[in-house]
Amino acid sequence: MSTTSIRLKQELEAPLDDLAHRLQRSRNWLINKAIEDFLARQGQEQERWLETLPALDSVRSGRTVAGDEVHAWLESWGSAAEKPAP
Repeated sequence: MSTTSIRLKQELEAPLDDLAHRLQRSRNWLINKAIEDFLARQGQEQERWLETLPALDSVRSGRTVAGDEVHAWLESWGSAAEKPAP
């Protein structure tokens, strides 16, 4: 494992120490966990954004469905007269 120095904001020091004490973990463990979680969230956000791009292209090209059609379709779910997706 490599060593990296950070400048920790003074107002974060006490809450970090308190949490480390409560969880019986080291500052190092908490900081590593926070960075791990942050990187995972950023990866998920990037993935969602990449999945959104084709939808944006559809909107730009005019391939949309009116909201009332979608609501009518959703309202029909589970009924004998269930409608096909718009």
